[in-house]
Amino acid sequence: MRATLLLALIFLSLSAQAQAPSQGQLEALTEKHWQSSLGLLLEIVSMPNEAVYPEQIEVNIQWCEEQFAKREWTAERLATGGIPLLLVQKNQAKASKTILFYFHVDGQAVDISKWDQEDAYVPVLKTRSSASAWEPMPLAHLKTSYDPEWRIYARSVSDDKGPLAMFISAWDALTEAGLAPDYNLKIILDFEEEQGSPKLPAAVSQYREKLSADLMLIMDGPRHTSNEPTLSYGARGISDMTLTTYGPRVPQHSGHYGNYAPNPALLLAQLLASMKDSEGRVIIPGFYEGIDFSDSEREIFSKVPDNEPAVQKRLGIGRTDQVGKNYQESINYPSLNIRGMSSGYTGAQATTIIPAVAVAELDMRLVPESDPDRLYRLIDAHIASQGFHILDHDPTDEERLRYPKIVKLEKSVSYQAFRTPIDSEAGAWLREAMQRALGKPPVQIRISGGSIPISPFVDALEIPAVVIPTVNADNNQHSPNENLRLGNYKEGIVTVLAILTESFL
Repeated sequence: MRATLLLALIFLSLSAQAQAPSQGQLEALTEKHWQSSLGLLLEIVSMPNEAVYPEQIEVNIQWCEEQFAKREWTAERLATGGIPLLLVQKNQAKASKTILFYFHVDGQAVDISKWDQEDAYVPVLKTRSSASAWEPMPLAHLKTSYDPEWRIYARSVSDDKGPLAMFISAWDALTEAGLAPDYNLKIILDFEEEQGSPKLPAAVSQYREKLSADLMLIMDGPRHTSNEPTLSYGARGISDMTLTTYGPRVPQHSGHYGNYAPNPALLLAQLLASMKDSEGRVIIPGFYEGIDFSDSEREIFSKVPDNEPAVQKRLGIGRTDQVGKNYQESINYPSLNIRGMSSGYTGAQATTIIPAVAVAELDMRLVPESDPDRLYRLIDAHIASQGFHILDHDPTDEERLRYPKIVKLEKSVSYQAFRTPIDSEAGAWLREAMQRALGKPPVQIRISGGSIPISPFVDALEIPAVVIPTVNADNNQHSPNENLRLGNYKEGIVTVLAILTESFL
């Protein structure tokens, strides 16, 4: 009771003096609330949320509406022609500025046979045993005990429901303390991010006025691998391609037609191999055009505390591609990646055939300097230079006879890259808040390697955007055994509290 009274007096004094809470005060406020807020986290991750099942997503949308309504936020579904976006808002008296937060609430698919628990939507608390294995323990321990290394295992607990729970928990703590931001708040909740947010770009343009803001903050993705506080000032965009090559109309006996009927798998392998050298660099002329780093930008790369030998050991790789001089430089280039290939059969299903087709799916990660339409034109020209006739459909019998080498090329752009200058006002404002929250400057990433659908907001609203990652880097997002470290959950609440109490006048 005495501690609670002291905490109340501290924040009453802060409110009266319009001072931002210190690190110690933020930690005290978090300490009072974080354990009770875990119920919110366990509840949100217990709801299945695959965007391919609209009935699952509807449950999640309704949950979000109810949670924000309890806190007297307004909520509005933004129709997209598919699964809606949800916009929630909280205006502050006399505020002239607005910050727009982004979270996504959908999650990746689950193959429970690969998980070390019975149900990915029934959260499990685990601790590392002496044998370095993760062992389950009763959730009841969360009510009375704390170890920052304990982890909660569940689908979407880190990507991206955990950060949403951090935000709501921080808001509850702030409200109870009688504090409030000096700016208006908007939150856009995306329920199709893991499906590439196909409706989002058009929706952002359509609802530009409703979404208007002065700054966008994205709470998604992991911290730097050191698990130090992190700010990321951009993210690569993403586009994809599917290449299909053709052999005989139907698979043929490799004894009867080997050495005679061209093999589409070999054709595809030769085509793909022609796009990169042995060091992993794209050799299509002009692919890296426009990418040039200044001394100050290289200094930014060098300040990121990457332990590359440890990363290579964790990945089990004895060499790296030589696109950049180091990891940070490499992710500031566009990439061309083969994400999957198929042709014929292998293993127990193997048959001695010449396949009829071979298929490769590729993705391109984009940086602001790389226009995907220009890159596609370069790729088209390169494929043609290798003697292939490009189609957008399966070949007709006439086309099969006319063109000796055929490739069907399908392509699409999900969204482009964005990047905010590190020395911007937004960057300075966030660094101040995070220094106050955690007592140390954040690791600053110029652009992250992964992709999030933020460029439509940056372009349509003409605002800067910065990513505030909070979850542990080894969280297994998109994979079996996704998890959230308790220390990261707690520090995430402290971080949100610091941002909500940083003056934005």
